Amino acid sequence: MTQLGTRPRRSRFAPEVLPDGRRRFSHEAVVARRVLLAGVLAAGVGGGVVVSRLSGDDAEVVPAAGAAAPAPEPAPSAAPVAVDGPSRTAADSPWVVVNKQHPLDPRDYAPPLAVVDGKEVAAVIAPDLRSLLQDARRDGVDLSVTSGYRSFQRQTSVHDSAVARDGLESAESVSARPGYSEHQTGLAVDFGGRTQPGCLLKNCFGQTPESEWLRAHAGRYGFLLRYPEGATATTGYDPEPWHWRWVGTDLVQRVAERGTATLEEFFGISGGAAYA
Repeated sequence: MTQLGTRPRRSRFAPEVLPDGRRRFSHEAVVARRVLLAGVLAAGVGGGVVVSRLSGDDAEVVPAAGAAAPAPEPAPSAAPVAVDGPSRTAADSPWVVVNKQHPLDPRDYAPPLAVVDGKEVAAVIAPDLRSLLQDARRDGVDLSVTSGYRSFQRQTSVHDSAVARDGLESAESVSARPGYSEHQTGLAVDFGGRTQPGCLLKNCFGQTPESEWLRAHAGRYGFLLRYPEGATATTGYDPEPWHWRWVGTDLVQRVAERGTATLEEFFGISGGAAYA
């Protein structure tokens, strides 16, 4: 018991409180704290004790020697979003989501085809694609279709060539495996233009008048920029300003209204760089 008229003895671990309210540890307090920490660490080596690294007024929690580090929290999985409309899994659906997690079913699916601007595309997109090209040219923008439908066999050749040229990891940031490619649906179109021929299938296409026109008008014809900047972790692919996907004007409007950048985000469907 503390006697009246005497001050309680201050713990040697406690800081001195200065007149301005700040706290200061004496040399004795610092040494004592370090001795305590060393003892706790020694005791915790065998038991995996979690301790605090003491430094001034900060405490950083660290695992003791021999303790297993906490497992990282798993990335949240995409939760499907209820949206009325066509199927997101049927290969012949205009809303089908095809990525590295969601292949086509069947893998060798082939759509009914039509020819637009000298390239095969799914017949369902032909009217809108023709209108888009005609209206762009009317506005003085000479867009061209550089790639449309690719068969399973053709996509196999494209993917194998990319791997042989760039290595597997680099190739798969831009080229899909057969059965996992939007081009196999016939709904995807790679556009080109004549103002900067050297930007064909390159990121600098995004700075051309053709790309500017597409960003301003392609939605009116049912086309959505499929691999935008900043979405690689979601789509699994590097940005491709030339790659547009036909989904129909209804879905383009819904995506814009919700403010999402990708089909994966809009529908709550998993994506990313890992193949299923």
